[in-house]
Amino acid sequence: MLLFQDEARFGRMSDPSRCWAPRPFRPTVLKALVRDFRYVCAALGPQEGTLDWMVADAMNTDLMGTCLGQVGESHPNREVVMVLDGASPHRAKGLVVPDNNIQLVCLPPYSPELNPTEILWHELREKFCANRVFGTLDAVVDKES
Repeated sequence: MLLFQDEARFGRMSDPSRCWAPRPFRPTVLKALVRDFRYVCAALGPQEGTLDWMVADAMNTDLMGTCLGQVGESHPNREVVMVLDGASPHRAKGLVVPDNNIQLVCLPPYSPELNPTEILWHELREKFCANRVFGTLDAVVDKES
């Protein structure tokens, strides 16, 4: 089974983007400058349509190990080849990789276009987070779920 893994940061800091409005109206968009974030770690299997994901407070080596463990438990009887980028938690010496069914393969540097999970992040940001101001961090997480 081939999976592509990546993580992204979502939060309350709004990102105004283009939107459609009929002439002669100009849309107004609120802006929030609150530095409050959660990280979403996802493993996407585009060939089979699978998605394993989790939300966490920070992205570090321990979380990456937890994410790998979750994927290993979700697919216990499958050999998983996980493709990931060169982020520091992915190549840390302290990373615990479940040795039962997961093999890691790193993408070349500066090649996010080779990871289909990047499209997932773009869609989430464009469809669910653009031009919105969230009152709480839980509201952001609820919107993503």
